[in-house]
Amino acid sequence: MTLSLSRRIAGLQISDIRLMTRECQRVGGINLGQGLGDLPVPPTVREGVIRAIRDNHNTYALPEGIAELRRAIAVKLSRDNGIHADPEGEIVVTHGTTGAFAATLTALFNPGDGLLLLEPYYGYHLNTLLLSGLEAHFLTLKAPDFPLEEAALRAAVRPNTRAIVLCTPSNPSGKMLSEAEIRVVERIASDNDLIVITDEIYEYITYDDHRHISPASVGSLRDRTVSILGFSKTFSITGWRLGYAVAPEPFAAAIKLVTDLLYVCAPIPLQYGAAAGLGAGIEYFSELRASYQRKREILCDGLAAAGFTPLIPQGAYYVLADVTRFGYPDARTAALALLAQTGIAGIPGSAFYQGGSGEKLIRFCFAKDDTILEEAVQRLGDFRPAAASPDNAT
Repeated sequence: MTLSLSRRIAGLQISDIRLMTRECQRVGGINLGQGLGDLPVPPTVREGVIRAIRDNHNTYALPEGIAELRRAIAVKLSRDNGIHADPEGEIVVTHGTTGAFAATLTALFNPGDGLLLLEPYYGYHLNTLLLSGLEAHFLTLKAPDFPLEEAALRAAVRPNTRAIVLCTPSNPSGKMLSEAEIRVVERIASDNDLIVITDEIYEYITYDDHRHISPASVGSLRDRTVSILGFSKTFSITGWRLGYAVAPEPFAAAIKLVTDLLYVCAPIPLQYGAAAGLGAGIEYFSELRASYQRKREILCDGLAAAGFTPLIPQGAYYVLADVTRFGYPDARTAALALLAQTGIAGIPGSAFYQGGSGEKLIRFCFAKDDTILEEAVQRLGDFRPAAASPDNAT
């Protein structure tokens, strides 16, 4: 028998995020690489799942999700996002936000269509669209502030561009799109008849009074936007794989169809837990922000003291740090040297860029217990420049 693999996976490989996690596990290090979010699950969410299992909610649900969760999402969207969505026809609960993204690409685009990513991008966005037979277009936003400029965005749109992907707050940069920047997207999407796909998974993790703005709440964008949100980061349930897509009814119906074909439905007891979590008081979300702001300060202060240059994030729970002064030839070499010297895993910035802009950066995650972060900060001080590293000693 001749082994023949799909041409769709040619050139694709496991991300550096997974690579660094495996290497970290191998040496028993502290993983500040992958966004595992290993903080405790809120009791309300946990008990909601336990109650659902005891009540025997263990069978298939409709592919768009249980009614209780969709209604809770609709209330939450109106309250927190300025989006008014019909829970019966415009909300689809999905197998994680990655599942929502994959279903959206399959439902709305054809092979050869172009999707525009803002760089630095989330690697799974790129690989999922490539796996779907789509063409990736890129616009590099310049560090440290990553501004989205109208002339540059217009120039990045090609004849076959069908959509713009927005990640706000951004993974990996923590950049949050302002209303003025979203208005730029609105004008260009309207002029070029583009769909807008958002990833807003970090919507509640914001700092320094920065306010998350859902693009679909701005101007005319609601009619052309698929908003993708979820629960993994808000409730520290990354392994539960629960997300949802919000879109005009024709888009949502197509996404629901693909969700049914690919996943059947998202896990039912876990949906009840998420519904219970959405009923949490506003104080929960305020405490969440305060907790992550403290963690951001612990890590960013520690990075600066160790000689890194952290690019302070406005949101999400990652920080990109410039490692130029350490003298390593590329980001992967620097990240592996950091792990070898200190036992701290970070993600090479090259995982988030097509060009060379990421070669001087490492991404760190601070969704960790404070004591683990403090231990990591102490270890970071042991990192040495390339010329002084043990591998280069004579």
